[in-house]
Amino acid sequence: MVTISSRTLVTGLLAAALGTVGLLTVQAADSAGTAPAGTAGGTAGAGAAGLGAGRGAGPATGHGTTRLPAGSGTGERVVYSLSGGRVWLVGGHGEVVRSFAVVGGGLPPSVGPHKVFARRQGGRGGDGVKVEHVVLFAETDGLNIGFSAAADGSMAARDPAMRSGAVRESRADAAALWQRAPIGAAVVVVR
Repeated sequence: MVTISSRTLVTGLLAAALGTVGLLTVQAADSAGTAPAGTAGGTAGAGAAGLGAGRGAGPATGHGTTRLPAGSGTGERVVYSLSGGRVWLVGGHGEVVRSFAVVGGGLPPSVGPHKVFARRQGGRGGDGVKVEHVVLFAETDGLNIGFSAAADGSMAARDPAMRSGAVRESRADAAALWQRAPIGAAVVVVR
C-alpha cells in the first residue's frame, strides 16, 4: 500500500488548481477578441459598467501621444479631440491605455460627454464604405456619429462637404476601441 503525506497531497492539489486556472485564463484571452460586448440596435453587452470589459487594447507605447487634453473628464472613457484628430483610451485610474490618430467626417459631434448607444461588428458606413467595429456615441442633425474602420484599412481624408459622422481609425485601433467601449461607455469629445 502506498501512503501519501498530507504535504504531498496539498502540493499536488495546488499544482492542479494552478494549471486549471492557467488554462482557463488562456481560453478566456483567446475568446475575448471574438465576443462582442454589444450589437446593433443598442443591445447591451457589458452594460454601462464602463470601458473595463476588454483590457487587451495594449499599451500606449508606439500609438502616439499619451498626454490627455485638459478638461477631458475622469475615470474610464474614450476621449476624442476634434482639432487634434486623435483618440485616447483611458483606464479607470486615468492612465492612457492607447492613443491613436483618426480622421473625422464632415459632421462633427458636439463637444462634451456622450455615451456609446449602439455597436455593430460591420456593415456600410454613411459614406457607402464597407466598415467594421462600429461604435456609435452621438447624433448630429439626425445622423449618427461613431468610430469605425474601413474594411480595406484606408483612412484617407474625405470630402468635408460630405455629411458623414464617421470617425475613421485603423483596423487595429478600431479593434482596440471595440474591446474597451461597450454600450454605455463614456466618450468625451473635446475641441
